[in-house]
Amino acid sequence: MPRIHVLDKATADKIAAGEVVERPSSVVKEFVENALDAGAKKITVEITDGGKSYIRVADDGCGIVREDVRVAFKSHATSKISTADDLSAIGTLGFRGEALASIAAVSRVELLTCAEGESVGTLYRIEGGEDSEPEDAGCPVGTTLVVRDLFYNVPARLKFLKKDTQEGNYIASVLERIAVSHPSVAFRFIRDSKPVFSTAGDGSLKAAVYAVFGREFTSQLLAVDGESNGVRVFGYTVKPIFCKGSRAMQMFYVNGRFVKSTLLLSALEAAYKNSVMVGRFPACVLFLTLPPETVDVNVHPAKTEVRLYDERRVFDAVYGAVQSALVADTSRPQAAFNPAKAFAPAPEKGEQLHVSQITPAPNLPTADNTARFTVKEYGAPQSGTEDTFRRPSSPEEGKQLDFLEDEYNTPNVATLKVTFHDETAAAPEQAPQQTAPEPPAAPEAEFRLLGEAFKTYLIVEQKNKLMLIDKHAAHERILFEKFRAEQHSSSQMLLQPVTVTLSADEYAAVTENLPLLSDAGYDVSDFGDRTVKVSACPPELAGEDLTELITEIASYLVNNVRTVMPEKLDWIYHSMACRAAVKAGNNTPPQEMEHFVRELLARDDIRTCPHGRPVIVELSRADLERMFRRTV
Repeated sequence: MPRIHVLDKATADKIAAGEVVERPSSVVKEFVENALDAGAKKITVEITDGGKSYIRVADDGCGIVREDVRVAFKSHATSKISTADDLSAIGTLGFRGEALASIAAVSRVELLTCAEGESVGTLYRIEGGEDSEPEDAGCPVGTTLVVRDLFYNVPARLKFLKKDTQEGNYIASVLERIAVSHPSVAFRFIRDSKPVFSTAGDGSLKAAVYAVFGREFTSQLLAVDGESNGVRVFGYTVKPIFCKGSRAMQMFYVNGRFVKSTLLLSALEAAYKNSVMVGRFPACVLFLTLPPETVDVNVHPAKTEVRLYDERRVFDAVYGAVQSALVADTSRPQAAFNPAKAFAPAPEKGEQLHVSQITPAPNLPTADNTARFTVKEYGAPQSGTEDTFRRPSSPEEGKQLDFLEDEYNTPNVATLKVTFHDETAAAPEQAPQQTAPEPPAAPEAEFRLLGEAFKTYLIVEQKNKLMLIDKHAAHERILFEKFRAEQHSSSQMLLQPVTVTLSADEYAAVTENLPLLSDAGYDVSDFGDRTVKVSACPPELAGEDLTELITEIASYLVNNVRTVMPEKLDWIYHSMACRAAVKAGNNTPPQEMEHFVRELLARDDIRTCPHGRPVIVELSRADLERMFRRTV
């Protein structure tokens, strides 16, 4: 029978290191957090080979006095807490006292430090847990830690590390999150002798986000700032149209500490509900400030998991602050054109557009002073590229071509309608006429409806911009908001009630949610034998297939048993609005389009359909004139 024995210190340290030091990024995280706790205002991180062979973290914090240097590398040695009572209100990033001992057990560590008030610094070396005497060294106030050959004495752990590039990316990700969370600290990251990013440390959160994540991401952000029941939420979140394909850019900080929290994630995404497409996720940099005693960070050695004592209060605070930011945003997507690309020299064959037929000849326009010709593109455009038409030479000097249409008839073929303006022809002589006084200019219209493209997009001019409106998406959103605002939707009795036979699960789900369906405007009753009877429905759906609609609702209720009642009602409103909205591809009378546009433009709160697609895209007059080289 095996006997119980105490492990030797070297083996015990390596086991403990397995929890704290998972990979090089863990080392960087621990060192940087210690630097921040030491009050550093400048932190430099340098790595080589993904951190496997070399990591250096230098700061200008308070330093470590010589008497504490060797103690700092002992297990559970810390200056952050003193007693168990301190665990209930932790205000520092580090507190366990395990990091330095764990790192030293599996690498070669060199410490160079000088505390405030000391005349000379200290150099200390420790390899695999075996140390040497501290030595005198010249250095400024602060601490520099160098780690070489991580896991040199634990080959099993070293074998499971990723490639250098991937490990370096993990470190970059850790530093990005920390740098953004401390905008008053100047960070500098050097990777394989090349600078990656640096922050100014001027206290501006937006400047830090810009320095780390770049201009494009920063331009997509909305400011968030709110407080509810003692919980303050501030930072940035993205506009719905710029949501990402994953949750990788969701960053939450509780009292300055980066955390992973399903609760916060759920609150964020609940605020975006009905504004973001399926499969897309909002990005954010959000900070929560809570009383320290309401947060338990002593959950896992990585310290990224926390427990919140009043989850409902925190959820409501995040949800409310983010939703307020989304409601306050009245911007619309802007159409982007690249004049340099549009008027660039013709590309190589395979991308160039060639005139294959001209009917009639350009110098013989038809009676309506127009001509049509077909332009064929040899080779389909690559996915993600823009289709640009190279303007052909004028067929006759002094005549200008205006492109009025762009109709796709067959794949890779476009038919262009061209109007000729003879600017050089002399106007016929006419008898002098007395010039009548011009009537006073009519006041500028609120908007001008120019027409409809592809029976889907309304084209509207308003002041100095053009707007393309997706009529189905916009109408869908208008109806959705109408249904939500009415709370208890109106109903219209059916001349002939409709019976719907369902599966056992669907039948149970519908009969259990009859009050929910009543709130949505349906009069549904139990007809027995797994059948329900529909006697009334919202008037907007009177002409729809109610059997299909009720079956769809039943299927949703079966698969979302745990969903709260308001979300279920929203989903039903989605379904109603989508079915009742005017359909893309259908003819819409001009009067109806005019009324529709007027109603839409009167509301600043409608920017996306309930599925998150934009309803309006704008093109400014200035951009259009730059595109046609009227301005530069």
